[in-house]
Amino acid sequence: MTTKSIRTLTFTTRSMLVCALGPENPLPPLPPLAPSAPPPIDPSLPDEDRRYLGWGDLPGVMPYRMQDDYTRDPRPTGLATAVLENDHLRAEFLLEWGGRLWSLIDKRTRRELLHTHPVLQPANLARRNAWFSGGVEWNFGVPGHTVSTCSPVFAARARGADGQPVLRLYEWDRMRRMPFQIDFWLDEGRPVLLARVRLVNPHPVETPVYWWSNIAVAESPEVRVLAPADSAVNTQYGVGLRLAGVPQHEGRDVSYPTNGPIAADYFFRVPAGRRPWVCALDGAGRGLVQTSTSRQRGRKLFIWGMGAGGRRWQEYLNGPGNGYIEIQAGLARTQYECMPMPAQADWEWIEAYGLLEADPARVHGVDWDGARGEVASRLEALVAEAWLEAELVRGAEAARRAPEEILHRGSGWGALNDLGRAAAGQSPGHDAALVFDEPSLGPDQAPWLALVHEGALPEGDPAQPPGGWMIEPAWRTRLEASMAGGGSDPWTAWLHLGVMRYCAGEPEAAREAWTRSFERQPAAWAARNLAFLARQQQHLDEALAWYRRAMELAPAMAALAVETCDALFAAGRPGEILEFLGRLTPEVQASPRLRLAHARAALDAGDLETVECLLGAADFVIADIREGEVSLSNLWQELWERRLATREGRDIDDEIRRRAREEHPVPAHLDFRMSGGAT
Repeated sequence: MTTKSIRTLTFTTRSMLVCALGPENPLPPLPPLAPSAPPPIDPSLPDEDRRYLGWGDLPGVMPYRMQDDYTRDPRPTGLATAVLENDHLRAEFLLEWGGRLWSLIDKRTRRELLHTHPVLQPANLARRNAWFSGGVEWNFGVPGHTVSTCSPVFAARARGADGQPVLRLYEWDRMRRMPFQIDFWLDEGRPVLLARVRLVNPHPVETPVYWWSNIAVAESPEVRVLAPADSAVNTQYGVGLRLAGVPQHEGRDVSYPTNGPIAADYFFRVPAGRRPWVCALDGAGRGLVQTSTSRQRGRKLFIWGMGAGGRRWQEYLNGPGNGYIEIQAGLARTQYECMPMPAQADWEWIEAYGLLEADPARVHGVDWDGARGEVASRLEALVAEAWLEAELVRGAEAARRAPEEILHRGSGWGALNDLGRAAAGQSPGHDAALVFDEPSLGPDQAPWLALVHEGALPEGDPAQPPGGWMIEPAWRTRLEASMAGGGSDPWTAWLHLGVMRYCAGEPEAAREAWTRSFERQPAAWAARNLAFLARQQQHLDEALAWYRRAMELAPAMAALAVETCDALFAAGRPGEILEFLGRLTPEVQASPRLRLAHARAALDAGDLETVECLLGAADFVIADIREGEVSLSNLWQELWERRLATREGRDIDDEIRRRAREEHPVPAHLDFRMSGGAT
């Protein structure tokens, strides 16, 4: 008699060391007026790989706010998690941090299949700044690490096609104005975690969509990454998109990630019609494999590289001795493109994650075809391609049923969307599978709820953030209607209307709205937006005047002080920066970005002692240093160029620059360069 395995879904708490995110930046992250330049494309890249490059992206992150006020001070914290478990696997998800699959343990071998580490440390790598390494991240909406990667998501208990417990994660994306849904479950007879991803386009027009599942696995010289491809689209810092051979590229076997000297991406060119998969196997031929049904065609390897900057990033994110790489899977071939989703289309695919065990002699042999063939045959035995495609069809109805109960809530924007559409006599744009309920509504949605229920935005306290930003055309129409014909037009209405106009490409109309807002109520919010616009239009004196006015009204807002310093740098006024910083309170001065501005201004003023003192301080840490940012290494290099030139009474020339690099190399704690020693 065969005993059925028990499959459970529990909601619990995991204790971890966590560096607090802090409050969101209250200033709207308005995108630049000039579009950013697309990445260069090498002539080696075939036409078929170029079709959607650069297509479908959106500038910035509006209407979201930036998450840039985190620390590097880990504290013991209890995190809400969901755990799926059966006889084969235990999978744990971080519900407050994007629904990240944090742990996947194969119980037979007691092996953790993912890269994890003891400290959850945010760093500046995502669209909204904050991001953390480890586990499996679900990226939806626009290219890059998703806007919800460090935010709570909805989690619900549901039931699958055969009654098995299902963990449903979902959220409403405000940039695409559409939801995403992932249903996770464990199969009774196969030791794989299954994830059904579902995207629904509620719009009457074709919409660009983006999806990548980013999987962190341990880095080791013996680990080999395999995929069913003979070539890849390769990118590196300072190098555009180009065609690369797989596994051999530029004299190195790039299937072994530790062979790479610097950070790089390899987007495998999986041929059409071939089963998509990617795996990272150790010297014994064991490791994580990911496969999917056919819609998820893209596969990728990301490495930090073995250079000083890559090693520093690894340590910065994970702590010492916790190196990792990422194998990834997406809708498109690369992460520089979106895919066109037809109007009101419903896209689904299933991903499978599990332990693959293969013959190590074949996996690590010189015969690339033989190595891939060994993985393909073992994968078919683990989870057959035909079975996975059949599951996609069999579970379609269950994926559209309402969940049994909501056990964790994400943002209130989905609920606000439903209420707004209902008030306009429209359907919500999603089916019963997704429940965005009123308990999820909070202070960010409060002004917009007032607009729906009372017909006007409230005045609000000018000293407090004016609620969440909104740029959706339907809400602009509702706001303008409330202000028309002698209706209510408080300063908050003009402030928000200006943001809507700016993000719609109407800068002069935005200026008019923000000016009216400031006339009705002098507040830092409108003054800052007018300063930002003036700087975008290269009116630096006007920008500085508005920044000074904003700082008078909000002297304790560190984010505003950082922008003011940036504007002073752009105007070439380092002396004024030092004076400005001296007027700030000690609490604001302690902001890492302002300490960096202090060092930069001191260098420009010739105060080399202060620069060296700041760079050498043990607590001089820029928690949100950006991926690819070289401000610290450049500052160090320039410091020693000036020191050498001053000592020898000569100008800085190529010889001085060379000696500064060789005699005073960038200390490891300041070296975040992603392209070797380049600056």
